Amino acid sequence: MNEKNKSLFSEFPPVTTEQWMERVTADLKGADFDKKLVWKNLSGINIQPCYNAENDITPLKNTGENSQSLVNYRSVGVTTAKSGNELALKAVEEGMNGIIFQMKEVVPAATLLQGIDLNKIAVSFELPTKAVDFVADLVAVAKGKDLKGYIDTGIFSDYVTTGSFDGQHVEVAAELVKLTAEFPDFKAITVSGTEYLDSGANQVQEIAYTLNSLVFLIDKLTEKGVGAEAVFNNLNVKLAIGLEYFIEIGKFRAFNSLLAEVADKFGVADIAKTVTAKTSIWSKSITDAHTNMLRATTEAMSAILGNVDGIIVDPYDKEFKEPSEFSNRIAGNITTILREESYFGKVTNPVDGSYYVEEVTSKIAEKALELFKSIEADGGFYTAFEKEAIQQQIAEIRLQKLKLISQRRLPLVGVNKYPNLMETVASDLLSRGLEDNPKVLVPRRASLEIEAMRRKTEELVAETKVRPIVQLASYGNLTMRKARAAFAYDFIGVSGFDVHQEESFESAQVAATESAKSDSHIVVICSSDQDYDETALNFIKAFRAITTSKVLLLAGAPKNMDELTEAGLDGIVNMRTDVLVTLSSIQEKVQKTLKS
Repeated sequence: MNEKNKSLFSEFPPVTTEQWMERVTADLKGADFDKKLVWKNLSGINIQPCYNAENDITPLKNTGENSQSLVNYRSVGVTTAKSGNELALKAVEEGMNGIIFQMKEVVPAATLLQGIDLNKIAVSFELPTKAVDFVADLVAVAKGKDLKGYIDTGIFSDYVTTGSFDGQHVEVAAELVKLTAEFPDFKAITVSGTEYLDSGANQVQEIAYTLNSLVFLIDKLTEKGVGAEAVFNNLNVKLAIGLEYFIEIGKFRAFNSLLAEVADKFGVADIAKTVTAKTSIWSKSITDAHTNMLRATTEAMSAILGNVDGIIVDPYDKEFKEPSEFSNRIAGNITTILREESYFGKVTNPVDGSYYVEEVTSKIAEKALELFKSIEADGGFYTAFEKEAIQQQIAEIRLQKLKLISQRRLPLVGVNKYPNLMETVASDLLSRGLEDNPKVLVPRRASLEIEAMRRKTEELVAETKVRPIVQLASYGNLTMRKARAAFAYDFIGVSGFDVHQEESFESAQVAATESAKSDSHIVVICSSDQDYDETALNFIKAFRAITTSKVLLLAGAPKNMDELTEAGLDGIVNMRTDVLVTLSSIQEKVQKTLKS
């Protein structure tokens, strides 16, 4: 064989699934395959660790096309036409090819859009009031132009967050469809599903409820003389982007496929809709806020690979202050870099044919269609929301997510894992927590409960002028004490306490005596299980003989927990420990000591 034509992997024989499973089973040494290697997503999807040509994967149809003209949106608040125009022109100058005007005041369209090339720049408008008047003005200004973008009057955003459906929205939508008839690339109707994911829903729920709301709207608009085909061709769908990278890719592809299927049931074969993706509120944090830039980047990547038409990347600091010029610029650059420098906008459907992605897409579509049909069978979107069935289903998933976050099984960098201990956060920026209203959806950050715990620390520091000190007292087996000290450092750092680096001692007795006399408020014993069996009880007794006011913890899972607790141990920290419950308990004890 000619060396040039030789297959790169011809010297390596193919491996069958059976051979792979034999090797994996041996490596697992009796451990459960499903528990160790199968990923169970909260959408009820089990993802296998390996896919190959033996897997029978049937790709879905109509999963969308990778947008070569992806719209990179920036939101601009409009209080006056002049200020709105200036911010929009600045965004265009910085490389944005889409502007979303958040119309806090209705202003003249000509002044607002002055200097903006409507043939190149997509312009969209969030219009809570007076939408018809403004759009009539806009249409006159855009005469003869290739107007692109969409109108969002908050039809469902308002309903699901307030619990009150305004029928006037339907009449406005019908009028907007007529007004914008000569602009096929400008969408008069926006159906938003962002509120579902941002309230804690999973991807299956977000797809299903968005489609349910669309069917409800079609029925209402049909009564106003606007047919299903007109709705689909004037439709912009806005979905949130979560952190589960491959699942989110599959979500957008599945949504495109199911939307085409729903349209087909209405007798509409080809639809000219757009899908706009927005980075989620749920995944963002106030602590270690710069990490939000990384989250936004992976979210934007998954949306582009999922074949969306436009991206809205929120500035990383939006959750706690008015976005700065820097954060706005960085947010816009994320999509620009992905589209231009990473070639995401120059490759056609790069994930098509990936067994993993195709399987994820198919499973999400299957489960979303099942949920969609069940809602329709029970009376449809409006009935289900009025009966609070949708809210309850989302609440169940939200509670599961929050439990996983509190147990640190669902990591959020800077929130429940890898906290930035060099950072100080003003208490007034942090949440006090949130009481969920079962009647409506409340878009929120996943980190609110942990933020509320951190807020108590910052308020305690402000009141007492003392930041609680944590000492990691280690001894014994070098490997285990280092590992457990590192774990405790990361675990307790979430609280906002002043966690000092590990301090090693030559013996348990010395560690107990010295840590009891130190200026720390919390001491964590760090050693091996064998050392604990031999010395932990004596450590605690020696420690408590010197001080009873300090909080004493142990990193690990000792066998004689009852005996250690009776001797004066306050608690343990390990992989199974709930970070919120444990740190809140420590906080209360330290608070009593400092205030007394």
